[in-house]
Amino acid sequence: MDGGGALGRGGARLCGRSEGTVPAHPLDAREVEPVAAERFLLLSDVAEVLNISASQTYALVRSGELPAIKIGGRGQWRVERAQLEDYIQRAYAETRAFVSAHPLGRDGEPADAEAARPV
Repeated sequence: MDGGGALGRGGARLCGRSEGTVPAHPLDAREVEPVAAERFLLLSDVAEVLNISASQTYALVRSGELPAIKIGGRGQWRVERAQLEDYIQRAYAETRAFVSAHPLGRDGEPADAEAARPV
């Protein structure tokens, strides 16, 4: 071993890290040498990035909301890093549209609830 840093999953060398530490964020490619940057993520990695449960991640994949591939004889699911980023951007866009369509009124109530309140 050349002592150039800690090894991550699959023997990937992590830049500037001591043994036993992990990158600050799974998608932070600056923390991992380009050769070691994984194109595909496990569902558990996706769950960690989105801060959701494994079953919620599986539901996103099975519904088609988050595109993924099933590989190998045991049918292991993998999500391409670019697909996860696209999903996150779509979620931001959907959230912006929802917030625009449902502005908050006084005291955190929807604006239409404020109109229905008796004076």
